[in-house]
Amino acid sequence: MSTRGVLIATFVALQLWLSVEAFYLPGVAPRQYEDNESVDVKVNTLSSTKTQMPYEYYSLAFCEPKGGKKRSEENLGELLRGDRIYNSPYTFEMGVSKTCEVVCTRTMDEKQAKQFMKMVDEEYRVNMIVDNLPVAYRTYSARRPDDEQLKHVAEAGFPLGIVPRVPATWNMHPQKHMSEGNHYLYNHLRFILFYHEDEGAYEGKRIVGFEVEPISIKYTTPKAGEKPAECDKTKDTPTPLQLDNQKNVEVTFTYSVDWKPSGLRWASRWDVYLHMTDNQIHWFSIINSLMIVLFLTGMVAMILMRTLNQDFRRYNQLETAEDAQEETGWKLVHGDVFRPPTRNELLAVYVGTGVQVFGMTLVTMVCAALGLLSPANRGGLMLAMLLLFVFMGCLAGYYSARYYKMFNPKGTEWKRVTLRTALMFPGIVFSVFLLLNLLIAGQKSAGAVSFWVLVSIMLLWFGISVPLVFLGSYFGMKKAPVEFPVRTNQIPRQIPDQAWYMQPAFSILIGGILPFGAVFIELFFILSSLWLHQFYYMFTFLFIVFVILVLTCAEITIVLCYFQLCSEDYHWWWRSYLTSGSSALYLFAYSVFYFFTKLDMDRFVSALMFFGYMFTISYGFFCLTGTIGFLACFLFVRKIYASVKVD
Repeated sequence: MSTRGVLIATFVALQLWLSVEAFYLPGVAPRQYEDNESVDVKVNTLSSTKTQMPYEYYSLAFCEPKGGKKRSEENLGELLRGDRIYNSPYTFEMGVSKTCEVVCTRTMDEKQAKQFMKMVDEEYRVNMIVDNLPVAYRTYSARRPDDEQLKHVAEAGFPLGIVPRVPATWNMHPQKHMSEGNHYLYNHLRFILFYHEDEGAYEGKRIVGFEVEPISIKYTTPKAGEKPAECDKTKDTPTPLQLDNQKNVEVTFTYSVDWKPSGLRWASRWDVYLHMTDNQIHWFSIINSLMIVLFLTGMVAMILMRTLNQDFRRYNQLETAEDAQEETGWKLVHGDVFRPPTRNELLAVYVGTGVQVFGMTLVTMVCAALGLLSPANRGGLMLAMLLLFVFMGCLAGYYSARYYKMFNPKGTEWKRVTLRTALMFPGIVFSVFLLLNLLIAGQKSAGAVSFWVLVSIMLLWFGISVPLVFLGSYFGMKKAPVEFPVRTNQIPRQIPDQAWYMQPAFSILIGGILPFGAVFIELFFILSSLWLHQFYYMFTFLFIVFVILVLTCAEITIVLCYFQLCSEDYHWWWRSYLTSGSSALYLFAYSVFYFFTKLDMDRFVSALMFFGYMFTISYGFFCLTGTIGFLACFLFVRKIYASVKVD
């Protein structure tokens, strides 16, 4: 393509990017409400970062709506996330403010009160939804330890109650008359809804904000049809509702609604949840990764432009038998460098699996960076990754068959290799998921998926993915086998003793440090979104880091492979896969560090769930990075041995 064509293509791509950034793609269309029109209020699960065990809202003694609770339809991604959405007893009408509306009065026995107290201790939060917008709870946190200016922060969901501590944590706001160590229930909710009007663009009003201020109030039991006497004190400092040491607690649940106009546009209404971190940290992550890439690129350039050019000139000038006997370095192993490795069938399976994970990751990140996978579309990211992995099975079958046939031209066992490709990685992940699901179900948590969800996953696996793997393998076996630029000797060459720094274990572990170093800063934000229930939205940064990761894996593997061949060690097949794939060990080690320093899980099942899911993530990362390194190294080795004269 000419320079002009490249410039035009770049300009068009930028215009498309900017147009996508300007028009928000949330997965749902904006809805306009007329005055006094009913607005649905839904409740989602109760969630906690301390237990990671979501529970259904109505598992506690909350008021139920008139006509009974009804569950909303959820997609597969929402079910896997643990969402369980129901209707609520709260009634909103567009533009209609309310003051101290009584929902119901419940008499809690000692068991129910203790259940509330336990979940308050475990810092459970209530999640609600209005117009597909999660409820936001305003807190204040110091932006820096030495910065007195406070930054306004919004969190999704609000606390179920409070146990005042001394000193108070950054997100704890105890009311007056609260005693340290006692349990108080938030039974009055002050809802604040923001709407936007634009008569020139549309008719009606759009909801652009949904916030709540929870308050604990000890009401006197109201008469039927009347409001409690304390309703007039909701804006003052009422006596809080304590749950400790009470056998039968009368709890009156109330709420108020306040509608406010806002200049915020509908396309920007998620900003309050997303603008929580400083972009400078992400830029630092990218600059840090770029320094690693530039360092490796310089080494690869030195090898290719200086060392290899000298090698090519020296090797191609060898004419006499005496000169040929004096060969040293990587050319000396030309008769063994393409010798099939041990367990080459398994290597072909891992390469196919890695290509499948790479395809899923690449398409997901491109779609997310373009705004097609918005957090407003609950479960969309999870569902997209699952479906993409299923449909990328054709790539897994094709590449596993290609490399199996390269090692075994007759290809008599291609069906077995294909079956292992279709079952091995998904089987390990599904087994871990099934075991954890049984443990979560034992906790009676809403995070456990039902039998029919498991059946749906099995149908996707065996009904779509496995046939696609066989289809890809069929076309891969139809292709002619990959030809090597040099012949392989019948008798393997003896490998000389290697220096300590060229030993397989040491070089493999060293090779994984730089790929992990390229992503570990961004990894912190990803783990926070997974385990601290934060929204991750920096997909553009993540895509750039992913590109840097690919370059880092390829370059570090090429460098170490070149040093290995120069030391006359031709067993590079598996080592090239494990060199960059060892970054998964550092990822898992970092997750252990993150668990003990950032999380406060107090249940054994919760800890087991964390390490189980992080194992599956690390295993997928191993297949991804290992395949990138292997393919880069394979292309490099083929290129250098095709460029020299070999008798």
